[in-house]
Amino acid sequence: MKKTTQLHQFGPSIWSVDGGTVEIGSFPYRTRMAVVKLSTGDGAWIWSPTKYSKQLASEIEELVGGPVAHIVSPNKLHHLNLKEWSEHYPEARVYAPPGLKGRSVVQGVVFTDDLGDDPHKAFANDFDQVVFRNRLFMEEVVFFHKESRTALFCDLIQRYQPVEAEGLKGLKRRMDGLVGDPGGTPREWVWSFLLGKDKVREATRVVVDRWQPHRLLIAHGDCVNSNAADVIARALKWAL
Repeated sequence: MKKTTQLHQFGPSIWSVDGGTVEIGSFPYRTRMAVVKLSTGDGAWIWSPTKYSKQLASEIEELVGGPVAHIVSPNKLHHLNLKEWSEHYPEARVYAPPGLKGRSVVQGVVFTDDLGDDPHKAFANDFDQVVFRNRLFMEEVVFFHKESRTALFCDLIQRYQPVEAEGLKGLKRRMDGLVGDPGGTPREWVWSFLLGKDKVREATRVVVDRWQPHRLLIAHGDCVNSNAADVIARALKWAL
């Protein structure tokens, strides 16, 4: 009998994990986590962690040949499962995005490092990163996994299926341009970036022009397995 797994290969040395649905402001959101096997052999790098389970942790360890060594929250909203994972992997480095450290929602989480525009030396061989800076609301750290040419966006790009945008609740997603291809950014985020649009444009150019990603892995909605640079440019056209 074929062994079932929660890990789905997304590209070379990178896997996705589909988590449960969380409800925020009465809206349901599918969740997704990324797992990367580092070229240094330093265990697993996990991004936007979904709920911890012993089975999932064992699968990750078996896959990468070591423990979870790096736990990454890409923005201040994606903190729900940091405590669980960091408690089960007390030796792991835990990375805080701008605006998260010191908040009551992460009480008990010990952050070892702050995320900025430069990757930590422990995973710099495998990743590039850039911060989408925001004076008003929230900043997000976007990553680029070099081997698989995958851009990892958390909330800045969302891409829902029509069935996820039905009725009055779905009207907002449709009005925000978050349904179907190419997807987009929630309006409240777009508005909050207006004061620092030059920095957002610069960050977008880094992703689209310098990285030229082939794949796009996102936390909410449908991912992209080819021609991701074009999809990202269209989804973030408000920033260009």
